[in-house]
Amino acid sequence: MKLDANVDGHAAKFQADNGRLRYERDGEAIEREYSIASLGAQSYSVLIGGRSYSVVSANGAIRVNGRAFSVELFDPRERRGHGPGGTGEGRQDIVTPMPGKIVRVLVAVGDAVDAGQGLVVVEAMKMQNEMKSPKAGKVVEVKTRPDATVAAGEVLVVIE
Repeated sequence: MKLDANVDGHAAKFQADNGRLRYERDGEAIEREYSIASLGAQSYSVLIGGRSYSVVSANGAIRVNGRAFSVELFDPRERRGHGPGGTGEGRQDIVTPMPGKIVRVLVAVGDAVDAGQGLVVVEAMKMQNEMKSPKAGKVVEVKTRPDATVAAGEVLVVIE
């Protein structure tokens, strides 16, 4: 699995395959063996390179050993509606980067939104990700609802 990410405002990349984790950020890469065990609702024990981490995911943030990080994850194969290049003109579709469940819809048709404003919270792989507006504009369509199951690349909100 390969994912692009935004971690506390920094672009990053995650890759997890066959017990190996690779994390790249600011030109540096770390690669280690890892394992993960669920401790309950959105709480995990993660072993990376023999070191233990307590991870809790809630409301678009992740706490690692008590330290909070703002994290957004994106499938690099489906980048529409994400990232710094998303300030284009015209209609923009906000899509989910991976299959998941809609936890909350934060906007309604007709709402004015600012660039970076949260639109929808999607739970995928037991992590909640807030889908944000790539530009200031107006919500012209909301194509989902809370508790809906969505597929990767599915349009959730349209901004104009």
